[in-house]
Amino acid sequence: MDFVLTDHAKKEAQRRQIPLEWIESTFAKPEQVAAGTNRRKVLQSRVVADGKTYLVRLIVEDWHHPPVVVTVYRTSKIEKYWSKT
Repeated sequence: MDFVLTDHAKKEAQRRQIPLEWIESTFAKPEQVAAGTNRRKVLQSRVVADGKTYLVRLIVEDWHHPPVVVTVYRTSKIEKYWSKT
């Protein structure tokens, strides 16, 4: 792992049923990177689970060494967050 998960991110991943594999693959090769608030970045990728497509979003503080994943969530509202450009 080239990043650190905060305790909050670990709890949220477990509560939201987001496997570590999704977090690792999204961090390693995000489909998109967007600007977040407070200098944070949002790394996001689509995943398919149970026949549905979800967007996994990692909120990252990349100025730390190693980078810190502050929180993680998945959403089915892909259009809301997906950049067309």
